[in-house]
Amino acid sequence: MPVLHVAAADQYLIASGDTPLLEVYRALPENLYPPFPPVELPGGVGELVARGGFGQTFFFAADVLGVVYQTPSGRRVEAGGRVVKNVQGYDLVRPFVGSFGLLGRALEVTLRLRPGRAAALWRYEREGELTPRFLWEEEGRRLAFHFGHPRELARAGFAGELRLEPGRDYRHYFPAGMGVGDEGPLADRRFVWADGGGRPEAPAAFARLAALLDGGGA
Repeated sequence: MPVLHVAAADQYLIASGDTPLLEVYRALPENLYPPFPPVELPGGVGELVARGGFGQTFFFAADVLGVVYQTPSGRRVEAGGRVVKNVQGYDLVRPFVGSFGLLGRALEVTLRLRPGRAAALWRYEREGELTPRFLWEEEGRRLAFHFGHPRELARAGFAGELRLEPGRDYRHYFPAGMGVGDEGPLADRRFVWADGGGRPEAPAAFARLAALLDGGGA
């Protein structure tokens, strides 16, 4: 069973890499939210972090406080911690976020939680004064998820109509795995997500970092 620990007072959670995303939502107290919308994607929390999140309109890596991962050769790397200012030496958390598995497989992830008095998931057909925290397309339909003060929802374009119940499961779209492609059923501001799609090409410097962390030349 996936491990999940919620520290509501300190606004963070610790989850095993295979924790399903909607299980995180079910475990959270009212008015605390993780840095991803209420959708289910392949691979759980660990693969979400390795892909760099989904649908967010903010800097996702800032909400990943720590990660414990296993490199391809089996080396265990512990990076970050449980608070925002926890870096001593090199910051190895942000390179892992969005690495698409090049650095390894996430065993445990620490995520920041953020408060909100209200939340809504809706079909985004009218632009608001405030950009929702999450925007994505589902087979051509734009969807939005936002949490915060009730007035923020109105500013983000939510007026009570077209409200959708949280908990959309997208795993059936990706029987061969979720990757980047030219065409796919889901898209956000970064990528089109395709069944069996690949990963973006890594810069040479990042590939050298991955080799060093995996033990080559270390």
